[in-house]
Amino acid sequence: MSPSKQKDAKYRVLIADDVLETRRNTRLMLADNPMVDIVAIAHNGREAIDLAKKHQPDIALLDINMPEMTGFEAFEEMQKIFPTMACIIISAEDDNRSFRSAMNVGAREYLVKPYTVYELNNAVKRVGDIVKNEREKAEVAARLRRQRESYLKQLAREYSRTRRTDDEALEVFEQLAANPKCDIRWLRTLAMLYIIRRKWRRLEVLAGRLVRQDRKQR
Repeated sequence: MSPSKQKDAKYRVLIADDVLETRRNTRLMLADNPMVDIVAIAHNGREAIDLAKKHQPDIALLDINMPEMTGFEAFEEMQKIFPTMACIIISAEDDNRSFRSAMNVGAREYLVKPYTVYELNNAVKRVGDIVKNEREKAEVAARLRRQRESYLKQLAREYSRTRRTDDEALEVFEQLAANPKCDIRWLRTLAMLYIIRRKWRRLEVLAGRLVRQDRKQR
């Protein structure tokens, strides 16, 4: 996504509460927010997880006390699937224990019912900005990793062609092998380097990986 599109993109929001009035009021409060797209509304924690898998929200507004699964439990499950998704806990409980529990599971905001339009929209904006910044950082890091791997592959092709076996060549192939999805040809080249340089312990570990990868390709 281009920087201009990222800037204009709406925050995809999921609302989960077992109380009909809360779901309706929350949706209405966010309806006029130009930066919000409500992608799903759930009646309980289990449904919230299922809808999150389908709609991939940026922000989940989760009530604590819901049937089948609490908001805390639902968010912990969601984070396993979507680590960058953020959570705003909504609750009728205005106490330090509930607040600490929300922060412990990684919630970014804690809203006490009944909350105002101003409180809700400001919380969504704060959390949305955090999500956007974290994703931009992740995209930059991913781009740098791709550039670095491309450079390593370029070196690996050159070193394979010239049959280099020195420390620099060994380091290049080991860095490529650090990627779990490393091309098997680089692993095989690294195995040959270990044999030539008599790195038997490293070869033993690598051999097990080569066997597993060979089986997957059959």
